[in-house]
Amino acid sequence: MLIPSRSPSLLFASMLYCLGTTPAMATSAHEKCQAMASSKAEKTIITMTKYVPEGPAAADPERMMTGASGRGAMLPAHCVVQGEIEPRTGADGKHYGIRFEIRFPDNWQQRLMFQGGGGSDGFLANALGTVPTLGSSALPALARGYAVVSMDGGHPEKDISFGNDQQARLEFAYAAIGKVTMRAKQFVTQYYASAPAHSYFMGCSNGGREAMIAAQRYPLEFDGVVAGNAGFRLSRAAVAEAWDTQAFMKIAPKDAKGRPILSEAFSEADLKIVGNGVRDACDGLDGIKDGLINDYGACRFKPAALQCASGKQADCLSKAQVNALDAIFGGPKNSKGEALYSSWPYDTGIASTGWRVWKLGFSKDAGRPDALNATLGSDSLTGYFMTPPAPGFDTLTFDFDRDMSRVQQTGALNDATSTFMNTFSTRGSKLIAFHGMSDPVFSAHDIMTWFDSLTRDTNGGDVTARAKWARLFMVPGMTHCGGGPALDDFDPLGAIEQWVETGKEPSLLAATGEAFPGKNQPLCSYPAIARYQTGDPNHISSYRCVAPPR
Repeated sequence: MLIPSRSPSLLFASMLYCLGTTPAMATSAHEKCQAMASSKAEKTIITMTKYVPEGPAAADPERMMTGASGRGAMLPAHCVVQGEIEPRTGADGKHYGIRFEIRFPDNWQQRLMFQGGGGSDGFLANALGTVPTLGSSALPALARGYAVVSMDGGHPEKDISFGNDQQARLEFAYAAIGKVTMRAKQFVTQYYASAPAHSYFMGCSNGGREAMIAAQRYPLEFDGVVAGNAGFRLSRAAVAEAWDTQAFMKIAPKDAKGRPILSEAFSEADLKIVGNGVRDACDGLDGIKDGLINDYGACRFKPAALQCASGKQADCLSKAQVNALDAIFGGPKNSKGEALYSSWPYDTGIASTGWRVWKLGFSKDAGRPDALNATLGSDSLTGYFMTPPAPGFDTLTFDFDRDMSRVQQTGALNDATSTFMNTFSTRGSKLIAFHGMSDPVFSAHDIMTWFDSLTRDTNGGDVTARAKWARLFMVPGMTHCGGGPALDDFDPLGAIEQWVETGKEPSLLAATGEAFPGKNQPLCSYPAIARYQTGDPNHISSYRCVAPPR
């Protein structure tokens, strides 16, 4: 039996409707929207209301932060409301508050979508509920008649300076999700004079972490949650970023001043050698050589197979490069050999732009590396994950024995690692997670390990019981929130909606992608894999989701 999300009490709703002109009293959609300017909620101010007629979606300048494709869609006429929750002056003297945006479509289907953020938040994305993969062509939630809410995570800037304020850390880690959820449900109830029948959360990257936080720490609030490429162990992933950068810097060629050039540790040609080597070793394990490694668990690729017999040649790797790959894909470890994060799978996406932009970057200036691990990752580690903040700390000197204790406090607040979720599961709520096998910042192995632990801790080891409320879909070749040699166009929103509202279990997601024109293949519910059977290799019916043969 599905249990709808909690709604505001009738007494509270009555109080709202007594505050002058209300949406329920308005005679037109435009007036109804304007009336939201006088809406009241605890410690909340409304800063803007605007009625938008039916038309194409405007370009969202923040779409790369949320993982949205940027493809246009026709949107219904709707009301846009922006506001701020708990405005205050922080311990660092800066202004803080949780900015939010809610869009109320005229053709409301009694659904609410919470749209996750990305990066370190600090921006207010258009609340469209876009499916968060770069290749997605699926309709955004707003176009499907959802009311949609977005937020900035409780701080006004994209940089990590909010880490200097205790409360801002709490808002970003988890608290803002609960506060925005409560206000969004209140305002939806006021606007439509009816509570949402179903509430959903969807996001990728940090937005995927927020989605998992929503399911783990607010288990009564959401009927369906979609978590993509979730940075659910962000504190440890940040340590892994430092580990990777140190490993690459050790082998990178140096400039005239003796400084290592991060981007040149592996050239484009070098990464292509690795990508081709992985493909040649593992592509056919799923029954067909088509550029997609569906049987990823059977892949036993070792970079030593690509090592030059002597020295570095154009068609092979140096011993130093092989050693660096072994260290990086093995994951960060302390001096005792104990794992500090996770290992990583070898996959074809290592040769893609989406992998290089995180790990190596493109800059030829040794003094200005532009890899996201060395910029965004370094700033996050020193300004937020290390407690207290350590401005000016050089992550190239991060000690994996001594400095690990400095990330524990923030990790306890921030990381969405809980696997005991029986309140969420028994009330009828559903979780869909998806993850790119070539994600360069959050390990695909890590989410699979978490998912296996979910079976043990919530369902006593019963995979069948877990499958009734939680599904994971691994995407071969996909990097971070889309991209790479992958089928990254699929619709988890449609799948979660049908699962929650009709009981249709998602054994697979039909996927296509610009990297493989004309190809349609299933993404199978983990641990099942897509195996080619017979017929047209571009047709989904030619594949079957089967248990991995091991």
